[in-house]
Amino acid sequence: MSGISYAQDAKADSAYVREHYEKTEQLIPMRDGTKLFTAIYTPKDQTKKYPVLLNRTPYTVAPYGANKYKKSLGNFPAEMREGFIFVYQDVRGKWMSEGEFEDVRPVNKTKNKKAIDESTDTYDTLEWLAKNMKNYNQKAGIYGISYPGFYSTMSLINSHPTLKAVSPQAPVTNWFLGDDFHHNGVLFLNDSFKFMSSFGVKRPQPITPDKGPKSLEYPIKDNYRFYLEGESVKELKDKYFQDNIKFYNDLFAHPDYDQFWQDRNPLPHLTNVKPAVMTVGGFFDAEDVYGAFETYKAIEKQNPNATNILVAGPWFHGGWVRSKADTFGDMQFGTPTGEYYQQQIELPFFNYYLKDKGNFKPTEAQIFITGSNEWKQFDNWPPKNVTTQKMYLQANGKISFQQTNNASFDEYVADPNNPVPYQGGVLESRPREYMVDDQRFASTRPDVMVYQTDILTEDMTITGPIINHLFVSSTGTDADYVVKLIDVFPEDTPKYNEKLMAGYQNLIRAEIMRGKYRNSFEKPEAMVPNQKTNVTYSMPDVGHTFKKGHRIMIQVQNTWFPLADRNPQQFMNVYEATAKDFLKQTQRIYHDSYIEIPVLK
Repeated sequence: MSGISYAQDAKADSAYVREHYEKTEQLIPMRDGTKLFTAIYTPKDQTKKYPVLLNRTPYTVAPYGANKYKKSLGNFPAEMREGFIFVYQDVRGKWMSEGEFEDVRPVNKTKNKKAIDESTDTYDTLEWLAKNMKNYNQKAGIYGISYPGFYSTMSLINSHPTLKAVSPQAPVTNWFLGDDFHHNGVLFLNDSFKFMSSFGVKRPQPITPDKGPKSLEYPIKDNYRFYLEGESVKELKDKYFQDNIKFYNDLFAHPDYDQFWQDRNPLPHLTNVKPAVMTVGGFFDAEDVYGAFETYKAIEKQNPNATNILVAGPWFHGGWVRSKADTFGDMQFGTPTGEYYQQQIELPFFNYYLKDKGNFKPTEAQIFITGSNEWKQFDNWPPKNVTTQKMYLQANGKISFQQTNNASFDEYVADPNNPVPYQGGVLESRPREYMVDDQRFASTRPDVMVYQTDILTEDMTITGPIINHLFVSSTGTDADYVVKLIDVFPEDTPKYNEKLMAGYQNLIRAEIMRGKYRNSFEKPEAMVPNQKTNVTYSMPDVGHTFKKGHRIMIQVQNTWFPLADRNPQQFMNVYEATAKDFLKQTQRIYHDSYIEIPVLK
């Protein structure tokens, strides 16, 4: 789509909002008396009744003022043109809503009828709409991407009777185990620090965005250098945040998976789910790929009779509605997967459950498989028709599907003061494309171990989670382990956008694990120096075909910077570490290590 046509479309969308919708603003009272700022866009055509589509957000419902309109409504323009009552709400304590904001607010477990959480705020909002809206058909849907995805998830707990359809999309789910802030207990430094520098600033009273805090301006533009010269998370926090960012204070106070973090995990509370649920996620979502799959799986496990659908595609964070999604980075999909999702999946989902329109009968999981570039429908996710195969990391950089050598190992020095970058080149900010980027920049480093298969003689499709079984040792008492699953292109691959694609190392999935959490996230344990130990952990689900003529590569490393914070490589509270604590250590990867993959039959 050219810039001109996009601009024309945006102009037409903006005009459509004003021509077809009336806007009102309300302060909706909650059960404890707190009022939440809510913008309501109602179709001007009052000859029929409409369902509500609610979006609850900490990112502002702007623009404010009854005569100031959003430039489009809903998740994408076709939803706006279909006709719904679009309701946007600033969550408690954000922007123009009253009250105190709390990050990923825990579920209220008391029996106090005035006690609140995000599910009660949603319930009270839907109750107010049910009693006060004209031309409302008394059926509501909720959708949201990222943090609004979390609020969508929370609406499922003790849901309001009018709530019929919910779509958590890339939902924030667990900020210690897999989304945004930490992966397996490792702080995602780059994302969390920049985000909280503005989002985490306390608000004295309701404000509009023009009066809100501004994000951190990096004094050193090279992202890698800024964080490395910052020396440690402690020193960065002391210098830039002091004690002004509450959530960073909490994060420092709770370095392990204690009650603080466990209370902020909504998954155990997703029981007795009544609305139809469609969870949406991107395989290449840099922020919340974990949340999408885990939310779907928790609902499925705890509600065997619920209507529970999963959609996953080759998307960045929100890419299913924020792009045509026919390409991402250097990957080409051959079809506009975003348009397909909008027209064939989301709009029919809400039409069917909120308007009794159409005949929406999807399979349990609708998945776009990259590599082969095709939509596939599955009755279960992960699919049951898979064989589990083990890829053993062998001597001389080989991968074998049979174990041949236990005793040998690869040995190298990992230096946290010279960490492996997560992407090549000089970067000012974290690009979303790192999720699929060429890994040749890393494979030549002496502190990155590289293993690959022979050239594949037939296609191999992997569907589901990957489990890493590493057998390792270190001269230190702690270490991080990064495993990367990579698709290596053949030497006859043509150039793409003038880029050399012959031998391209296309990242498909990567994940990090902190060694001290290998047995428990609640109770960390030191590693015994020079003693072989097992570090096993899973990586978020994949849906990818390694084509005939390609190779599968695994890279193993100990740093992934500044995406992930550096491990001092000694057993300690990393939030107390200073520059002197980051030590070189000798690492070993033993050749009985293997990567467990689910191969589609």
